[in-house]
Amino acid sequence: MFLEPSAWVLQGKLCFIVYLEEYYQLQRDGECELEWLLLIQPYFSQQPQDQVVVAGQSVTLPCVIVGYRGMVQWTKDGLALGGERDLPGWVRYSLMGDPLSGEHSLVIDSAELGDDAVYECQATQVGLRSHRAKLTVLVPPSDPVVEGGPVVRLKAHTPHNLTCRASGAKPAAEITWYRDGEIMHDTIYSKTLMEDGKRETAVSMLPMVPEDSDSGRTYTCRVLNPAAPAGRQTSVTISVQHPPSVTLSVQPQTVMEGAKVLFICSASANPEITGYRWSKGGVPISEANGDSLEVTVDHSYFTDPVSCEVSNSVGSTNVSTLVDVQFGPKLLTEPKPQIVDIGMDAAFTCSWTGNPPLTLAWTKQGSSVVLSNSNTLQLKAVTQDDSGTYTCKAIVPRIGVAERDVTLTVNGPPIITAEATQQAIKHSKGKLECLVGSSPPPDKIVWTFGDTILSSGSSGRFSVQTVQSDRGVLSSLILSETLAQDFQLRYNCTAWNRFGTGTALVTLEEQGMGLALKQYLIGIEFTCLLRTCPPPPICQFKKMKIKIIYLLRNSYIFV
Repeated sequence: MFLEPSAWVLQGKLCFIVYLEEYYQLQRDGECELEWLLLIQPYFSQQPQDQVVVAGQSVTLPCVIVGYRGMVQWTKDGLALGGERDLPGWVRYSLMGDPLSGEHSLVIDSAELGDDAVYECQATQVGLRSHRAKLTVLVPPSDPVVEGGPVVRLKAHTPHNLTCRASGAKPAAEITWYRDGEIMHDTIYSKTLMEDGKRETAVSMLPMVPEDSDSGRTYTCRVLNPAAPAGRQTSVTISVQHPPSVTLSVQPQTVMEGAKVLFICSASANPEITGYRWSKGGVPISEANGDSLEVTVDHSYFTDPVSCEVSNSVGSTNVSTLVDVQFGPKLLTEPKPQIVDIGMDAAFTCSWTGNPPLTLAWTKQGSSVVLSNSNTLQLKAVTQDDSGTYTCKAIVPRIGVAERDVTLTVNGPPIITAEATQQAIKHSKGKLECLVGSSPPPDKIVWTFGDTILSSGSSGRFSVQTVQSDRGVLSSLILSETLAQDFQLRYNCTAWNRFGTGTALVTLEEQGMGLALKQYLIGIEFTCLLRTCPPPPICQFKKMKIKIIYLLRNSYIFV
C-alpha cells in the first residue's frame, strides 16, 4: 500500500522515498540503483505522561513520533485542539519542536484550572495515539478567613466554635489552629466541593468556652496544600465580653431603725456599662439611677432586699442585700379569739419579728406561768377553767417589748356565781342575786324556794328580773317585803343550756345576825358538785339549817 511520497536528497541527488506497507525503495533519477530495506513503522519515542502543575506555572507535554511526516494533533478531554502548530483559539497553547524530526510537544503557558484535563497526542494519518496523560492543576487556597475577625467578640462562659474558612483550593487545604503560638487539637474539619467541581472549600472549627482569661489572646488559622506548601495564615484577637460583675455593699451594715445608710454598687463590664436600676423588695426606686443610693431605713429593710441591676449590651446582673436593721417587736400574725366546746383542743398563733432575734412567751392573765415559747399555743381537751384571756409577749433584748391579748371561750354547762349568804332587813324590800357567766348563755334561769318555782314575772311578794351584763346574765329574785319565814328558806338558782345544768344555793340572812348564825351553824362538812345534782329540788341534806360557802368551780361546802 502506497502512502503519500516524500522527497529528500541522498548523496547529492534528488531521490524519492516511497512508503510501502512493508518496504521502501530508493530510486535515483537516470541511473537508478534499487536498494530494498526493511520498512520502519511510525512510533512514539516520547509520549505524554501524567503531570501535576501548580496554577500559574507552565508545563510541557512531550510527543515525538519517529517515522512519520504527516499531520499531528492534540486532544483535550477528547476535544481536538487543531492541526496547526500555533493552535489558533488556544492562546496559551502551542506545539514545540522540529516537525521534520517528529517533535510535536504541547506547551501550556501559565496553567489554569481549566487546563486540568486528559490530553492525547495523535498521528491522525496512521491512526496512531499516545498514552492518555492526566494533567492535574493544583490551586492554592485563598487567604484564610476567621469569622468575626480581626477582633472576635465572645460572651463569657457561652460555648462557641471559632471558625476558619479556606476557599478555592485544589486539593482542599489543611487547616491548623494555634493559640498564642501553641498548636490546638480537638478541631472539627470539613470540606465541600465548589460549583466548578474541582476546587474545594475547607472549614475548621475550634470549640471553646471563653473565659475572661482568654480576652486578648491571639488565635491563628494556618492553611496549606501542595500548591502552597509554605502555607498562609490569618490571626484574630479574642475579646471576651460578659455582663457586668457586680458587688453591692452597704455602709454601715448594722444600724438602728430610722438611721441613714449608703448602698454602693460596684461593677465592671466588657463592653462598658449602659445603666443602673435600683429596687427594694422587687419595687423599682425610680429616683435612683447611679451607682449609689442613700436612704433612711425602717424595719422593712431587714426583710425586703435592696437590689442593684447593672446592664451592658451583653446582658445585666442583679445583686441584692439586706440591711441589719435593729428594731423592736413587729406583729406579723395577729392571734384570733377562739370559741370551742368543752373537751376539744384550742390553738392560738401569734408571730412577731424583731432584730436582734426576739423571745416569745404565752401566759394567761392572772398567772405568771409561761405556757409556751413558740409562735403557737396548744391547749388540749380544754375545760371551762381554761376560758380567759391569754397574752402573747415578744421581747427583743435591749430594744423593746410588745404583746397581744386574745380570748378563749369554752362552751360548757352554766357556771353560777352567787354569795352563799345574802342579807336583807326584815319587813323591807329584799333581793337575792346569782350570776350565770358561762358560754353559751343560759336558755333558762329558775329560782326555787319552798313550794315556789319562778323563772320570770312575779308571784305574790316575789318577782324575777334578768339583766345581761359584760360578766354574763344576772338573775335577781326580788322580795317586795321580807317576812320572818323568808329567812328560814333555802333559795335555789338553777340555769340550763345545751351542755347541761348549773345550780347555786343561797340563804337569806337577816341583816345584823350573821355572826351569831355562823357560830350556831358550825357542824358537819361535805361537798356537793353542782353538775351532779339532780333538777330542783336540787340536793338533799341531812340538816335542815345549813350554811353554804361558795368555793372554786361548781363546789360548795355545807356545814
